[in-house]
Amino acid sequence: MKEDQAVCALSALAHTQRLRAFRALVVAGPQGLTPSVMAEQLDVARNALSFHLKELAHGGLVTVEQQGRNLIYRADFMQMNGLLAYLTEHCCQGGACEVTGPAHISRSCC
Repeated sequence: MKEDQAVCALSALAHTQRLRAFRALVVAGPQGLTPSVMAEQLDVARNALSFHLKELAHGGLVTVEQQGRNLIYRADFMQMNGLLAYLTEHCCQGGACEVTGPAHISRSCC
């Protein structure tokens, strides 16, 4: 992943509703979700959600597929993993990172 792609993806995630929508799509897995189901799950207006999904798609983090009358949004796991790899590419100068607490709270290099 290039720097400008990482910036675009991070920018797309830099909003509470977009982060929540992306996480919902990650949980949904490969089958994805329709905007109406996501709006209900996230308790957000459909028109607002549409704007946020457009931003996530622009950031390369979600894909959209038309199935009949429905749109199916899916997390792009390859892009997500590419972003994570970009962010951690030179972590600890290539050495193993030491976990200092629960993995979901904090990590400390070397």
